[in-house]
This record gives sequence, structure tokens and C-alpha cells, in this order.
Amino acid sequence: MTPNDLSRRSLLTAPLALAVVGSAIARQDDEPAREHGIKKGRLKQAGVGWCYGGPLEELCQLCVELGLSGIDVVHPRDFPLLKKYGLVSTMTPSMERGIGIGNSINKKENHEIALEILKQRIDQNAEAGFENVIIFSGNRQAGLSDKEGLENCAEALGQITDYAAEKGQTIQMELLNSKRDHRGYMCDRSTWGVDLVQKVGSDSFKILYDIYHAQIMEGDIIATIQEHHEHFGHYHTAGVPGRSNIDETQELYYPAIMEAIAATGFKGYVGQEFRPRGDRRKAMIHAVETCDV
Repeated sequence: MTPNDLSRRSLLTAPLALAVVGSAIARQDDEPAREHGIKKGRLKQAGVGWCYGGPLEELCQLCVELGLSGIDVVHPRDFPLLKKYGLVSTMTPSMERGIGIGNSINKKENHEIALEILKQRIDQNAEAGFENVIIFSGNRQAGLSDKEGLENCAEALGQITDYAAEKGQTIQMELLNSKRDHRGYMCDRSTWGVDLVQKVGSDSFKILYDIYHAQIMEGDIIATIQEHHEHFGHYHTAGVPGRSNIDETQELYYPAIMEAIAATGFKGYVGQEFRPRGDRRKAMIHAVETCDV
């Protein structure tokens, strides 16, 4: 074979190679776009198990269909189901054995058991390849000031954030409203939560900023996100009032809120934590598309 033969062969086969590449690109372009759900994708979204109102597997299937990344508040016993559908536990719960929303680390007597549970969840999460664990402040009580409660929370978290960092985990405390849904809850203001994050001083501890709860307690949602986003590791949604559908019957304008979150460069998850009214599938589709910016 002469150099001229090689040259002629190259000329003859090059168009064929280009045609194959062009055909592959055309097939890729011809693939049907997702009918519903995430299409822009600047923010990663998640379902939330407890409030969906249907079987967890149904929610898994819907999350896959809509392009969601995972599901919040899924117990480790259900991790295999998430993995079956290629989903992530976007916020693993640590509520058990008497430790939960109203009874938690703002009281020193709860530290030992709460930290034991947190360590177990951190280990389970790390083994499964997940990254976030939720914790709560606990409620106010007579003789316990907000300042002392914050100090107690910081003391407990200071004993486990290094371990969380070693395991690639972030512990997140949820901001809840104490006006309607969780009377007496201590972490009910963004300023209290931010003060706690600053006192703990670890990248492995953040605030889960629940937009529904924050709107009830203080409003000023977008400005708060812009000012304190570096302290927020996760977001939750829901319509106000009623914690229901994200639609025109409620007062929050979620497209602008999601734009504000995306503008901060946020890389975490936005959990759709609302209770669907009517057709839960349609409500979820509408919420996901409303928050897709």
C-alpha cells in the first residue's frame, strides 16, 4: 500500500465517519424531551416522603419521571428502594427514641442519645453515598432561654461536626414556625439559626431554610436568602397559608424565590414539602415546574 492509497482511503472514509457522527447527533436531538418536570435545571429538586400522601414507590417513580434528584425524609431502611430508582436520600431523618422536633439538643439531657443517633445516621448515609442528615432544636421550656438553648445546641453539635466532616456529611437544623404548626419550637427565626451556625463554626453544619415556615414567622424571604445563603444548606417549599399546593391560591411567588436561590450559586437541594390538594401527581408537576428556573 502506497502513501497515495492511504490518502485516497482517508478521503473516501472521512465523509462516512462524519455521516456516522452526524447521524448519532441527529438521533440524540430526536430523543423526546421530558413531557413534564425539570427542563432548565439550575436547581436540583427533591420530593418529600411524609407529605406526598401516597406510597413511597409511587413517589420514587414520579421523581424519576419529573427529573428530581431524590427524596427528603427517607429512613435508611428504605434506602434500597431509592437506589432501585437511582435516587438520593436528600435529607435523612434522625428522629427516633424520643428525640425529634420538640425534644432535642437544646436540652443537655438529650445530648448523649441524640448524638448516638446522629452518628448512626452519618454512618448509614456515608455507606449509602448520601450526604445530608436533619436535626431539630427542640422546644422552649420554662427556665430555658433562647440563648441557653443555642449554647446547648452548639455544645452538642461541636462534638460531632468533625466526625461528620470526616464522613462527608452535613448536619442540617430545620427552621420551623412556632406560630401555627410547631408551638414552642426554638429554631423559629433565621437570625437564631444563623447565630447557631456561626457559633458552631463548621462547614458540616447548616440551616435547612424552610420557606413556608419562614414566611409565617418573619417573611422577607428573598432578602434573607441573599443575606444569609452561605449558612443555608437546603430549602423546603410549600404554599402559604395551608402548606398546600404551590399555585395561585397562596401568597408566595416561588419563581422569584427560586431565581434568588439560583443566583447565589446554590448546589444543594430544594425539597417540595407541601401537602398536595386534589390530584397529587398534578400538584407535584405544577410545583416542580414552577420551581424550575
